[in-house]
Amino acid sequence: MTIRWTYAFADRPAAHLATAQAFWTAVTGTFLSAPRGEDDEFVTLLPASGVDACVKLQGVGAGPGGAHLDLCVEDVPGLVKRARDLGAGTVAEHDGWTVLRSPAGQLWCAVSWQGESVRPPVVAGSRLDQVSIDIPPSSYEAETAFWAQLTGWELLTGALPEFRVLRQPAGLPVRILLQRLAGEQPAAAHLDLACADIPATRARHEELGAVHVADGRHWTVMRDPAGGVYCLTGRDPETGGLPSRTGDQGRGTQTQAQAQTQTQAQAQTQERGARG
Repeated sequence: MTIRWTYAFADRPAAHLATAQAFWTAVTGTFLSAPRGEDDEFVTLLPASGVDACVKLQGVGAGPGGAHLDLCVEDVPGLVKRARDLGAGTVAEHDGWTVLRSPAGQLWCAVSWQGESVRPPVVAGSRLDQVSIDIPPSSYEAETAFWAQLTGWELLTGALPEFRVLRQPAGLPVRILLQRLAGEQPAAAHLDLACADIPATRARHEELGAVHVADGRHWTVMRDPAGGVYCLTGRDPETGGLPSRTGDQGRGTQTQAQAQTQTQAQAQTQERGARG
């Protein structure tokens, strides 16, 4: 089963969706698609002509929101069957896409590939290129095995022992970081940007309304104007790798994960559809 494209989805409270849209279009150098869904809760961030989108936004009815992945394939039923065989559960089935829950409880979507193939460029020295799945210790090994087997991507050791990276094949826009949390809490996810210059990117984001939360070894935790936590990471925006190392390595931190204060209510609100 070949994954043909990947989307990073930012899930934000519906009451603050317009604020999130303004911020993330500015950050990524994109513009909004027409809204979709029963409540106009889904939008795609459209890049310049000649490249394909890889970021979407969803307004959720309750809770703080978070992030999730869309995995695009030619055979959605085949991917769903594979995921279920590996321990995932089906949350909702729709025409051409299915919402699933990983063994640790993280929501994601299997969606039909629409021919996307050209990765968007780096914008102002940064690129939104990673979804970090934040996993409680008791589920970490099984959850890591699930995502590695589901995607078939190369599993790499991260920059710190609590991180592993699934390196996507060349050309796919979004990779997966698997972060082991310090304590037991529901699995969740957040977005990461690879930044050539973290202080410069932080300053730009703060001008757009983001707030600094915490600093790590080579990352900075931020909160967007809609309340969602994300990270600016010191990685090469072109390759995704740390500048001091040649391989695609991971980053993350328990401090960052704790700052997110993700709750089970967030996961429940993401169940509404998690894709559009």
